[in-house]
Amino acid sequence: MPGTSGGAGGAGAGGGADTAAEGIPGGGAPGALRRTLTFRDLVVYGLLFIAPMAPVGIFGTLQAASHGAVTTVYLVATAAMACTAFSYAQMVRVAPRAGAVYTYARVGLGEGAGFVAGWMAMLDYLLVPAVAYLFSGIALHALVPSVHPWVWTALAVAVTTLLNLWGVRTAARVGFAVLAMEIVVLAVFVVSAVVVLAVHGAPRGWTEPLTGAGGFSVRAVLSAVSVAVLSYLGFDAIASFAEEVGGPAAPGRGGRPGPDRVARAVLTCLAVAGVLFAAQTYLAALLMPMSAAELAARPAEQGGAFYATVDASVGRWLHDLVAASKAVGAAFAALAGQAAAGRLLFAMARDRRLPGAMSAVDRGSGVPRRALLGAALVTLVAAVWAARRDDGLDQLSSVVNVGALTAFGLLHASVIGWFWIRRAGGPPGVLRHLVVPLLGLAVVGAVVVEASAAARAVGGAWLAAGVVVLVTQRRRRGRGRE
Repeated sequence: MPGTSGGAGGAGAGGGADTAAEGIPGGGAPGALRRTLTFRDLVVYGLLFIAPMAPVGIFGTLQAASHGAVTTVYLVATAAMACTAFSYAQMVRVAPRAGAVYTYARVGLGEGAGFVAGWMAMLDYLLVPAVAYLFSGIALHALVPSVHPWVWTALAVAVTTLLNLWGVRTAARVGFAVLAMEIVVLAVFVVSAVVVLAVHGAPRGWTEPLTGAGGFSVRAVLSAVSVAVLSYLGFDAIASFAEEVGGPAAPGRGGRPGPDRVARAVLTCLAVAGVLFAAQTYLAALLMPMSAAELAARPAEQGGAFYATVDASVGRWLHDLVAASKAVGAAFAALAGQAAAGRLLFAMARDRRLPGAMSAVDRGSGVPRRALLGAALVTLVAAVWAARRDDGLDQLSSVVNVGALTAFGLLHASVIGWFWIRRAGGPPGVLRHLVVPLLGLAVVGAVVVEASAAARAVGGAWLAAGVVVLVTQRRRRGRGRE
């Protein structure tokens, strides 16, 4: 078996030439991760994690909550998440290293804030793949009922983990094939829906998905937006691969290909996802046989509303095709999430915030093998535990979002901290480095307020545990200096 290199470094081992040149804490010798990813690979990872048909599972919930204005919900959610994407684009140019928001908060706000950001993002990066694996297991069980969901779930974890261990380029190539399959299925739905609408007309008014039924409600739309933004969790994972991007630099960027490609990929991924989400929800809302009010009165039917709409308007064949696509797509969304989680653990271990063994990079594949296996183990345990419980999906889903949202909040604060407080990035821009981050913070705050009490409780407990770990680490370091 190939050996490993790049073991635990100091508080900034392996930062790379870009970070050292900019005076960022943690700059140093070049990292051991291989620069093999292209712009397309980055977009593939982001869209895989998000999933082109992510609205399918929550379409009914959003349709009911927004009084029928589900497409407007996704348009507003895309605009809201654009603030987060823009802040990522700013900070990846400042600190083009693995670790994403952990690294950005560390350089913009300090060591403590960086650890907290990484700790909270860890909750998201480790559990979102578990939810995706569980979705895959449930869908495959529906297709092959003789096999229990937990078996399918464990099999999906094993297959995608092997692909991640094989190498980032191999995983990206397989991921591209899966993503292409998902987009083809989505295209089949769009064409089928357009044909049905052209032949039979729309059961709903053509503007109802935008304005709602019975009058537009700003409050209802904003309440639904707080749920819809969770469909976008995953595009931020692109930033985790900043140390693995190669190719020629963009003109005018001082010969730094990684930051520019990552920034463009983050923004591109969000824009593409927004268009796909708006298109599919608009068509599904037009074809729905049930009104938004009727759907709101039948909460048990909200989860399967998209499938019921496809079944009634197009046919069972498309229902099954979409279900099979979601089963495979969910597993590969988890692949992208697991890869991002491995990079986060790797970056924190490299800075001695986690056990140093996870900072090793495999010489053969060029991936952080131990960090990936650690992420896979946690995800496997969580996913199989949930798959063996009747309420497992609800229990797991309720806790995955607060971690990501807290990390997003610290990302926006990092932009303000780096450009306005530290004044380390040249003359700050009022719009780019103040207004947009403040809007992003407002969106994050609103979504956290709308989160369930259980999610806030788990997020608070995880945060408290992180603070304890941080204080303990600081005390140990203090004793070490004596």
